[in-house]
Amino acid sequence: MNLTNFRFETDADGIALATWDMPGRSMNVITPEVMDELAQIVDAVAGDEAIKGCVVTSGKDNFSGGADLTMLQGLGREYERMRAEQGEEAAMRHFFEESRRLSLLYRKLETCGKPFAAAVSGVCLGGAFELALACHHRVLSDDDKTRVGLPEIKVGLFPGAGGTQRVARLMQTGDALQMLFKGEQIRPLMAKNMGLAHAVAPKDEVVASAKAWIKGGGSAVASWDVPKFKAPSGKVYSPAGMMIWPPANAIYRRETHDNYPAAKAILTSVYEGLQLPMDLALKVESRYFAKILRSNEAAAMIRTLFISMGELNKGARRPKDVAPTSVRKVGVVGAGFMGAGVAYVSANAGMEVVLLDQSVEAAEKGKAYAHKLVTNQINKGRAKTADRDALLARIQASADYADLKDCDLVIEAVFEDPKVKAEVIGKVEAVIGADVIFASNTSTLPITGLAKASGRPEQFVGIHFFSPVEKMMLVEIIRGEGTGERAIATALDYVRAIKKTPIVVNDSRGFFANRCVTAYLLEGHKMLLEGVPPAMIEAAGRMAGMPVGPLSLNDEVALDLGLKIAKATEAQLGPEAVDPGQKQLLVELVENQGRLGRKNKKGFYDYPEGAPKRLWPGLKGLQPTRLDPDSVDVEELKHRLLVVQALEAARTVGEGVVTDPREADVGSILGFGFAPFTGGALSYIDFMGAEAFVGLARGLEAKHGARFSVPDNLLRMAEAGGTFYGDAAQQAA
Repeated sequence: MNLTNFRFETDADGIALATWDMPGRSMNVITPEVMDELAQIVDAVAGDEAIKGCVVTSGKDNFSGGADLTMLQGLGREYERMRAEQGEEAAMRHFFEESRRLSLLYRKLETCGKPFAAAVSGVCLGGAFELALACHHRVLSDDDKTRVGLPEIKVGLFPGAGGTQRVARLMQTGDALQMLFKGEQIRPLMAKNMGLAHAVAPKDEVVASAKAWIKGGGSAVASWDVPKFKAPSGKVYSPAGMMIWPPANAIYRRETHDNYPAAKAILTSVYEGLQLPMDLALKVESRYFAKILRSNEAAAMIRTLFISMGELNKGARRPKDVAPTSVRKVGVVGAGFMGAGVAYVSANAGMEVVLLDQSVEAAEKGKAYAHKLVTNQINKGRAKTADRDALLARIQASADYADLKDCDLVIEAVFEDPKVKAEVIGKVEAVIGADVIFASNTSTLPITGLAKASGRPEQFVGIHFFSPVEKMMLVEIIRGEGTGERAIATALDYVRAIKKTPIVVNDSRGFFANRCVTAYLLEGHKMLLEGVPPAMIEAAGRMAGMPVGPLSLNDEVALDLGLKIAKATEAQLGPEAVDPGQKQLLVELVENQGRLGRKNKKGFYDYPEGAPKRLWPGLKGLQPTRLDPDSVDVEELKHRLLVVQALEAARTVGEGVVTDPREADVGSILGFGFAPFTGGALSYIDFMGAEAFVGLARGLEAKHGARFSVPDNLLRMAEAGGTFYGDAAQQAA
C-alpha cells in the first residue's frame, strides 16, 4: 500500500491497526487522498486471510473534525464547469457519484467481511463520526476533550455518508431526529447511553479495548444487515410510527419555518430510509445530500460559518507587519454586567485581571458574577471546584487605579457617557505604561471622539463585546481615525486568546452590528405603530429566520438603553437623526409606564415568575390604529425585517465602515442572529442578486418610506451585475 495519511501495521494476533495521522496538519480531515488510502486499507484487510480485523484510530490529540468542506465547494465548481462543457445530465451524474463517494466507501468497509473497530479519543465529528458509525464496534476515550457528533446541520448540510441511516437504526427515531437536527457534540458516556458507542475506556486503553473486541470474535456484520433486523422504534407505518412522524413534521416546521432545506432533507431521508434495506436507504440519503449540497443555503452557510469564520479566527484581518503580542494581564474598568463578563472571559483564558470600580464592594460584586458562572458549570459537571478557585484567584477586585500599572491591555466598560469615559481615560493613562493599549467597550459612541480624551490616540481602540459576554461569540474591533496598527493587532490577539471571533470595522456611530440591529428594532416599532398585531410582528421575525422578534430583542437589550441612545443621538446630531414615532413610543414605555425590558420584567413583554413571557396586553393602547390580521401581508413583514438590515449592512460597505464582506456576514450572524440560512446580511443580497434585491427594496421604499432607499454603491453593483464578494475579490487581486 502507498499510504501517506495513515500508518498501517499488524500485530502478532493478526489484528491490524490503521492510525490516521495526516502530515503537516494539526487535525485530520477527510480529503480525496484520505478516501483513496482508506479504500486501500479496506481492500488489504479484506483480502488478507491472516488479518482478523482492523482498528481505526488517530495519531493526533483529536480523531478528526470531519470532511474538508472546501472539497465540497470544489464539487460545486466542477459541476458548473461540466454543465457548461457537457450539459446538465452529465454534470449532475458526475456530481451525484462524487458526492456519494464517501458513503459508498463506508459501506464497503461495513460489508467487507472483516470486523472493523473505531478507537476514538478527542473530537470526532461529521464525516469522521460517520466512519466510526460504519465500524462494527466503537470505543470512546473517557478523556474530558472527547466529543462525537454530526454537526453538519450548522453549516446548511446534513450527514450524507450514512449518518442519517445508521443513527436512525441505533436509536429511537425521535431521539435520532433530535440529535440530527441539533448537531450537538456529545460526551462519551452520553454517547454510550444513547447507543452510539459500545464502550468507554481510559484514553491509553481505547486501542487495546478495540483490539480485544476483535480478538474475542467480534462480528463483521452490522446489526441492520442481520436478517429480521427491527428498527428501535419499529416500522414507520405502525401505531408507534404514527406517534412519531406527524409530531416530528410539526416540530420541524415550528423550528425552521421551512428556511433550512437540510433539516427537511434529514426528516425525509430518515422517513424514507427506514422503509428500505440499508443499501437503498443509503442511496436515498445520497440523492438528498447531492440536492442539498447544490442549494444556495448550503453554499452560503459553508462559506460564512465554516470558511470565512475559520479565516477570521485564524487572524485573516491581523496587520501582518506587527509582531505577535501576548496579553498576560488585563485591566477592566467598570464591574457592571458587561465589565464582569469581560473579566470572566479573560480570566477563563488564563489571564490575570484587575477588575476596577468606584469601590471595592462594587468590584467584588462584579467578581461574584464569575463565581456564579463557574458554579453553574460545576453543577453541570463541566468544571471542578479547583477550576473555580483558580479562576477567581486570577481576578483582583480593586478601587485603586494604581493597580492597573502592570497591565498589558486596559478595557473600559463604564457608563455610555462621553464625559464619564473621558474621566476614566485620564485616570487610566496616568498610571499605565507608555506602550499599553487602551480599549473602549462602547456600543455606539464613535471611537475617534472618545480618543480625543486620550494622550495617545494611536494606542486607543474599540473592543465592542456583545451581551452576555460569556455567551456571545462576536467581538467588534473598531479602528478610530488615529488608531495604530499595533493597537489593532493587540486587540485581535486578545480576542482570539479568549476564543471569540473578531471583526475589524472602521469608526462610525453604532459601528456595524448595532447599526443593523437598530434598523431591525426600528422596523418592529414602525410595524407596531402602523397597527400590526404585536404577535404577528414577532412571528414574522422568527419566520424570516431571526432568533427572536424585534420586540423581544428590544426587551433583551433594554428599552431604557434604547431611549438613552436616541436622546444622545438627538443631542449630538439633531432631531432629524432620530425617528420621532420611535422616540415617543420609548418615552411612553420607559418614562410613563416604567417598562425597561427583561431586566425589570416589564417591557414589550411581561415576565411572570415561573411562567413563560407573554406580550403585554397594554401594547394595544399604544397603537393609534389596529389592522385586521387578515389584511396584513406576512411575506411583506418578513421582507421588511430582513431587507432593512441588509440595506444598512450595504451602507456600511459604501461608507467604508466594513471593508471585507466576510466580516459583515460572520458579524451579522454571530452578532445579532441575522437569518443564518442566508449566509449573512451581504450574502442575502448576493444570492438573491443585486438587481432583484434593489427591485424588492424599491417596492418597499415606495410603500414604507426612505429607510428602504438603496445606497449608491448597491445601485452601481446592480447595474454592473456584481456581488459584494466578487467586488472584494477584484479589489484584492
